Amino acid sequence: MADGDGLGEAATAAASPPAPAPGQSLSLGWRERLRAGLAGTGASLWFVAGLGLLYVLRVPLRLCENLAAVTVFLNSLTPKFYVALTGTSSLISGLIFMFEWWYFHKHGTSFIEQVSVSHLRPLMGGTESSISEPGSPSSNRESETSRQNLSECKVWRNPLNLFRGAEYRRYTWVTGKEPLTYYDMNLSAQDHQTFFTCDTDFLRPSDTVMQKAWRERNPPARIKAAYQALELNNDCATAYVLLAEEEATTIVDAERLFKQALKAGETIYRRSQQCQHQSPQHEAQLRRDTNVLVYIKRRLAMCARKLGRIREAVKIMRDLMKEFPPLTMLNIHENLLESLLELQAYADVQAVLAKYDDISLPKSAAICYTAALLKTRTVSDKFCPETASRRGLSMAEINAVEAIHRAVEFNPHVPKYLLEMKSLILPPEHILKRGDSEAIAYAFFHLQHWKRIEGALNLLQCTWEGTFRMIPYPLEKGHLFYPYPSCTETADRELLPTFHHVSVYPKKELPFFMHFTAGLCSSTAMIALLTHQFPEIMGVFAKAVSMISRTCVEYL
Repeated sequence: MADGDGLGEAATAAASPPAPAPGQSLSLGWRERLRAGLAGTGASLWFVAGLGLLYVLRVPLRLCENLAAVTVFLNSLTPKFYVALTGTSSLISGLIFMFEWWYFHKHGTSFIEQVSVSHLRPLMGGTESSISEPGSPSSNRESETSRQNLSECKVWRNPLNLFRGAEYRRYTWVTGKEPLTYYDMNLSAQDHQTFFTCDTDFLRPSDTVMQKAWRERNPPARIKAAYQALELNNDCATAYVLLAEEEATTIVDAERLFKQALKAGETIYRRSQQCQHQSPQHEAQLRRDTNVLVYIKRRLAMCARKLGRIREAVKIMRDLMKEFPPLTMLNIHENLLESLLELQAYADVQAVLAKYDDISLPKSAAICYTAALLKTRTVSDKFCPETASRRGLSMAEINAVEAIHRAVEFNPHVPKYLLEMKSLILPPEHILKRGDSEAIAYAFFHLQHWKRIEGALNLLQCTWEGTFRMIPYPLEKGHLFYPYPSCTETADRELLPTFHHVSVYPKKELPFFMHFTAGLCSSTAMIALLTHQFPEIMGVFAKAVSMISRTCVEYL
């Protein structure tokens, strides 16, 4: 990355260093290229000049005599001296290595490298580019940490899940691949039993049939049971729901069935409202009928969105959120955000974020990356890395970079899909927050919104990797959010199909000085052991080295 220093200085002012993505270098101007070439040529000239000066002053400084004296002294040393010397060197380098290892695991960087960059580089004429981590409000940190007692790998229903018959099955027809795993479909079966059944199903024969249908694993058997339920009761809303989800092969057919389900569901819901206070069983039945009605309206909104009637979809979603505010667990606001972004109603998107991007509410990739997209939108069309490296970042650019860092820390897998460094697949029916499954679900629907805003992906590309320099290491720590769960990879492999290469959390590479001190410790320890075990052979080797060096001096 030829321009890493210039861009890093600009990001230091923003307290968040941008870094280009691998394989993507930002273009340098001819002045920067000339300056870099002269800098490299100057270093080579200084090295050659130093060698020439030593050659000229070899006689006044009596280099040959001094080197010969050193050679005689080395020849007079016993193997015990070499054992003590190499053993001491191995001990010291081992202590340095252990300190480096501890410092890296605590701070995520090399102590030697940090000291070199912070103190030695300015003395050598460089610019100080120490990275200062942006502080976050303590209330933010405490609120996120307080949720650690919740299950780290809780699986959530994908708010934008596709239709099995009209989308997932058509994908299987074309490619011959199964986009859904058994684990994912089993979770959906559990959701259906929770949302669409209750203890009073025995009172209605059609609901009894549908209770068995939701537990059936074979799709043709489920569809057959749905038709049996309709024969018993032509107003069985859940039967229409099952047929719309699994039998309909187009979105138009699915919408037609959901409209029939809506008509039946509203009738049943009004009837349950009138009887809700009669007994606990009637209250449970009302909850079930409410879930069915909300599910139907939501899927109708998604059908309208897919068929291009976006304003109609937005109206249905807004009405749902007003009529059933307690059902925030369904994350209908994420459907609303995506539809508003399609309308390019960014002020309305900001209003929704202001309500749901709250400290007390759980975060998601949709919330974090949409907030980053809105802040990026204000500066991305005029953002230029070369200009930013010269003048520094403005306050709006700083806010955009920090928003990207926040989003990347929450889910680090999303940028690879947005930047098309990794191919997308159909999203699963369930997602794991902060996991690869959530990244796929977000990018599948929101990539077009990032592409629509000029320069947004360019700014994301220049910024997202810098996040991992600031996130505390290892994963047991967190910066803006609670620590990244270590179980996401296992859960994602269960949710995602086998033909997809699961993205894992980016690990920090070991610094150069850790490798150097480890090699130095190992090599000196090996030399000490060989000298102790084979003193004669090592003595001959030492004398041979001294003879070679003496010959070189005499030749000069």
